Amino acid sequence: MEFDLDALERRLLEYVARDGYQPVKPRVIIKKFGLDDEGKVAFRRLLKRLVRDGKLAYGANHLVRKADAVKPADGRIVGRFRRAMRGHGYVRPESPAPKGIVGDIYIPAGETGDAANGDRVAVRLSRRRHGGPTEPVGEIVEVLDRRTLKFVGTYLARGGGGFVRMDGNQFPDPIPVGDPGAKQVRDGDKVVVEMVRFPDSRTTGEAVVTEVLGRPDAVGVDTRMIVAEYDLPTEFPDEVVEEVRSIAAEFDESIAAPRRDLTGTTIITIDPATARDFDDAISLERIENGHWRLGVHIADVAHFVRPNSRVDGEALRRGNSVYLPDLVIPMLPELLSNGLASLQPDRVRYTLTAFVEFAPDGVPVATELCESAIRSCRRFTYEEIDQFLDDPDGWREKLTGDVHALLERMRDLARILRDRRMAAVSLDLAIPEVEIDLDADGRVVGAHKSVNTFSHQIIEEFMLAANVAVAQRIHGLGLPLVRRVHEPPGLMKLRELTEFVRALGIRCSGLHDRFEIKRVIAEAEGRPERDAIHFAVLRAMQKARYSSEELGHYALAFDAYCHFTSPIRRYPDLIIHRMVKALAAGTRPAAEAGHLEKLGEHCSETEQRAERAERELKKLKLLNFLKDKIGTELDARITGVESFGIFAQGEQLPADGYVAIRSLPPDLYDFDSVARSIVGRRSGETYRLGDSVVVKVARVDLARRELDFEIVRHRNRPVSIRPASNRSERSERATGEERPP
Repeated sequence: MEFDLDALERRLLEYVARDGYQPVKPRVIIKKFGLDDEGKVAFRRLLKRLVRDGKLAYGANHLVRKADAVKPADGRIVGRFRRAMRGHGYVRPESPAPKGIVGDIYIPAGETGDAANGDRVAVRLSRRRHGGPTEPVGEIVEVLDRRTLKFVGTYLARGGGGFVRMDGNQFPDPIPVGDPGAKQVRDGDKVVVEMVRFPDSRTTGEAVVTEVLGRPDAVGVDTRMIVAEYDLPTEFPDEVVEEVRSIAAEFDESIAAPRRDLTGTTIITIDPATARDFDDAISLERIENGHWRLGVHIADVAHFVRPNSRVDGEALRRGNSVYLPDLVIPMLPELLSNGLASLQPDRVRYTLTAFVEFAPDGVPVATELCESAIRSCRRFTYEEIDQFLDDPDGWREKLTGDVHALLERMRDLARILRDRRMAAVSLDLAIPEVEIDLDADGRVVGAHKSVNTFSHQIIEEFMLAANVAVAQRIHGLGLPLVRRVHEPPGLMKLRELTEFVRALGIRCSGLHDRFEIKRVIAEAEGRPERDAIHFAVLRAMQKARYSSEELGHYALAFDAYCHFTSPIRRYPDLIIHRMVKALAAGTRPAAEAGHLEKLGEHCSETEQRAERAERELKKLKLLNFLKDKIGTELDARITGVESFGIFAQGEQLPADGYVAIRSLPPDLYDFDSVARSIVGRRSGETYRLGDSVVVKVARVDLARRELDFEIVRHRNRPVSIRPASNRSERSERATGEERPP
């Protein structure tokens, strides 16, 4: 059928502009309009054009919103809201912050309106001040974007009506949801609701139950809760699956020019033992001039996922794969991610290859990019490579001579590259990931921290080298690209970091110089202050993100850097692949900086959503594991110190908990914001960032998702902290009257 786009545009703009419109996803409007397959395609193209023209806008989670919601009236400040336990909250202004505003804006409990955690809001400042001259006070005058309309909670049947007590602490009172018999929900069930009206200081709000998840202690319910709460897409639309099946049916493993046949080259993969998709493989040789020639071969996802196809649109919507403790939500259907595009051993697979030539000392001297086809001859796990590194001779009978020699070359070049990168002021502050241990039934039996051995570092160095080489090639041609950027810490953060390091007794000049930060980290190695400094440096850092701007990567010390090596699980890599394929074909990639910037913003949001979901589910699983272990003692490390309390993480069992000031031995405690410590006035007892302590599990609240510790003792006494030069300016009474937001 022929579509009247003008009529569709008028209908869409009128629908979004109507009173009471709440931002929703495009698919909700498509369903509301009753569009068929052809209409869906026309609608999505129209929507992209309207967003590009500024007539509509995308909010968080790709919700369709009014364009004028982005431009608040003069005199208002826009930022993200977070609510504290007692009902008040804080708004962090968007960058750049208005002149004279330092830090967050305090929002009193009666001035938060109906804003919820994570909402983008407009704030009007008042003349009052809170907590000193630098903390302004304001009121929320408008919610511009809802972070989400979906929430998870516990269903309560009360007085002939239904209510839901939301998980977490941002909604203190249960919210009515109407008919208690709806969806056969039972009292105590975990449910998903969609908010119809958010509660404020005058009304209780209203919600509708959209999904019943089940009993809270049933296996898998916690995962379903997080999937719903973060609106993670799980099932692929039928039309996407059908398109991928058609692609698979056409693939015949033939190798035609200009694709280079590398199936006779010795190539291997190294991945975790639990990996299901393999998107990178390695070759390495010494060439006649004595140089190294590294081949990084990455799955050619762009061969299968064409621009503007259905699978491409779905991959863009997802932005990335999501890795939860007991569930992987892939960016691409598994027929691609675990099949056609996965570099499985002994199968012909299409790849994009970055050949990087290095001088003997590890200096890169040349890069070649090409389309290729490989046949991996061996899949290694990290554990196997670690065993090989411990005893190379013991592996001679287990491997062919070519593979054994390749592993030895990989070991040698990786050491050269890593030493060179560390000498170039790259900051190595990786904090181990928390891994949840599950039994065969999916129940938590413990947790541990991941170990970053040299086998991991081999692959890391080669992936970094390929990412840099590709970014430099595209940048050198004057083309815009989706970069992986990491901006330097702000001046205030660096001043605080400098004062903290000096308070520990380590001499340093201003830490605005990355060389000085690296020197301080090296000096602290092997000393009691090491962990405290690592935590402090990480606290000062900004988040890495995707952008088309030339901002460099601060932590890695790279001027040009992009993500090229994981197109199966990251959409920005797929965009880079399309550019590389165009360059390999001798054509100029179609790339527009404004479009790439918007794409980078979207992928940064989906990445951060995935990280939050993973972190929250790990927290929830550990809370379930600890709920019947009250009084259990754990070795722990203090990971944060604030005026309201202390944060700590277990070491053998890496659960994050909170220590209220009131749970410490009776004393008057001072909080030193410079030294990030709490000190007892009478006893001199000191609790400082990075201290090693023994804690016991004091309280587990699954509904609020809170874990409280009590400190039993220090495991080893911390070094003394030099008092701040003017404690009256740098210290405040630590009361512990409230839990952190």
